Amino acid sequence: MRTALLRVATTAAAALAALAIGTATASTASAATAAADPVFTPTGDVTAQVTKLSQSDAASRLRSSGITWSSSGGCTDRYNSTCTSFEQINLATVQGAQTLKSATGCALNITGGTEVGHASGTYSHFNGYKLDFSLSTCLTNYIKGTFTSIGGSKWQSGSGNVYYLESNHWDVTYYNCGGC
Repeated sequence: MRTALLRVATTAAAALAALAIGTATASTASAATAAADPVFTPTGDVTAQVTKLSQSDAASRLRSSGITWSSSGGCTDRYNSTCTSFEQINLATVQGAQTLKSATGCALNITGGTEVGHASGTYSHFNGYKLDFSLSTCLTNYIKGTFTSIGGSKWQSGSGNVYYLESNHWDVTYYNCGGC
């Protein structure tokens, strides 16, 4: 009987020791895994990088593609709603306009850029994602004939950019450069 009790005590002690070692090993492994898991500890910058352009750089790029712009105020001041500004516009937005010009062969005139006076939001004019284009038969026929109608006077390109026909202009949201 004494042998049986000794055997039970030894087995119980061994089981407790194994459990303690296993738990310590499991928690150590779990902590090491969590520390190395990029979902919990990203190794790089997780913010989206958007390249912003100056007024002069954007204007130069647009001009080189034959894209014009105009404003009721004849100015480029970002903080004046009567101006047409490109200050802090996204590179992808300018490239999207260049892609549109190349694809359509139409004359493109920008009437709205990053200046104040437009609706706010993440993908707004002020944040560099939108441009307004003057209406033209050429541009309207291209957009309506090439892109997918998504309702509400909106068409979406294959790359995901959205073209909204407002009363006197096209309001375009560039999420990307449109295949540049």
